[in-house]
Amino acid sequence: RDKVVILGDGNAKAVYVNEEDIGTFTIKALDDPRTLNKTLYLRLAANTLSFNEVVRLWEKKIDKTLEKVYVPEEQVLTLISETPFPGNIGIAIGHSIFVKGDQTNFKIGPDGVEASQLYPDVKYTTVDDYLSKFV
Repeated sequence: RDKVVILGDGNAKAVYVNEEDIGTFTIKALDDPRTLNKTLYLRLAANTLSFNEVVRLWEKKIDKTLEKVYVPEEQVLTLISETPFPGNIGIAIGHSIFVKGDQTNFKIGPDGVEASQLYPDVKYTTVDDYLSKFV
């Protein structure tokens, strides 16, 4: 409980979305002509955070500094290659999201739309609010 393992340097941005919020945005997009033949992205501004930022939020909530154990990318890649399938799937996904930043390292092109820009009225669960449930 006093330490956290962080893949890579912890600075890649990732998007955190509550399942109920995914449902809300999906339902709104179903009948919206602006989403026809488009990819709907959820890049909620308050929830696009690095793992280091999430850890800092948690530390603030629990009023405690955690020991941070950083796993360099080379070590993550070794874990992926040495862990038998299907056990390596979670590690590979973690590498993609938390080391490479594959959720946020590209611009949304003309074939895509961002949900919170289309539906600014939707009040979604922030990472800060979500973490508060566990304090």
